[in-house]
Amino acid sequence: MRHLMSPLDFTVEELDQLFDLANDIEKNPQKYAHACAGKKMATCFYEPSTRTRLSFEAAMLNLGGSVLGFSDANSSSAAKGESVSDTIRVISCYADICAMRHPKEGAPMVAASKSGIPVINAGDGGHQHPTQTLTDLLTIRSMKGRLGNFTIGLCGDLKFGRTVHSLINALMRYEGIHFVFISPEELKIPDYITDKLKENGITYEEVISLESVMPKLDLLYMTRVQRERFFNEEDYVRLKDFYILTTEKMEKAKPDCLVLHPLPRVNEISVEVDEDPRAAYFKQAQYGVYVRMALILTLLGIEVKE
Repeated sequence: MRHLMSPLDFTVEELDQLFDLANDIEKNPQKYAHACAGKKMATCFYEPSTRTRLSFEAAMLNLGGSVLGFSDANSSSAAKGESVSDTIRVISCYADICAMRHPKEGAPMVAASKSGIPVINAGDGGHQHPTQTLTDLLTIRSMKGRLGNFTIGLCGDLKFGRTVHSLINALMRYEGIHFVFISPEELKIPDYITDKLKENGITYEEVISLESVMPKLDLLYMTRVQRERFFNEEDYVRLKDFYILTTEKMEKAKPDCLVLHPLPRVNEISVEVDEDPRAAYFKQAQYGVYVRMALILTLLGIEVKE
């Protein structure tokens, strides 16, 4: 039995197979429409989510399976004090696979150690968000035709953003990537990540100005400043509008520079940018369903014949 706690749980070769499967699902949805008939997915979300929870549910339903679970800790027995370990043992009696989001780092790992079914980490605190990273990688590979040999700018909340941390760790395994970290001083990338980049001989730069680096980027990964990660409202209000991507700033970008965003967007990307063909974030959300469908099939060991 296999779980997914981190994007690094899969080798680069296994990721290629997963993405090939996701691309085939995109091209031939009917071929997979009944692949999980009779299977059930439990979505255990102890923290609010729209895209991640619904994309997992859509993925399972697209495969012909069914879904059960909860979307808030208060609507589960966690509100009565039940431990994650006990919850997953019970869920293992009801479902074939589980996607879990939790505000505490490491909670899905604890669940996986006690589970009788595959567990997918759907986000744990500011730590990991592996299926978002798989979505990001699939989007880049599908739209750029490669994973590697590009300059990627990551902009906004680089301190608390689990999507950013997961993506950097995953991209470290590919050749020829240069990172540009764009953030205010208060939200700069953690030292443990830059230390790892140095150890691996991967080039990076840290800047405050988005405009100054736009012309050199092949990819721009925007993030929101997350109110829920701040200890006080004053700091959040001061930093929330630090970066706003506008059509004027996009004029400085390369003709084939893709703009990604894990969503939800607040106001860090102007709605006018949505009309730009380089804006890939809603397509990215669609790729999230395909990659989660591929992941469910892989973890359940289901092969779909031609």
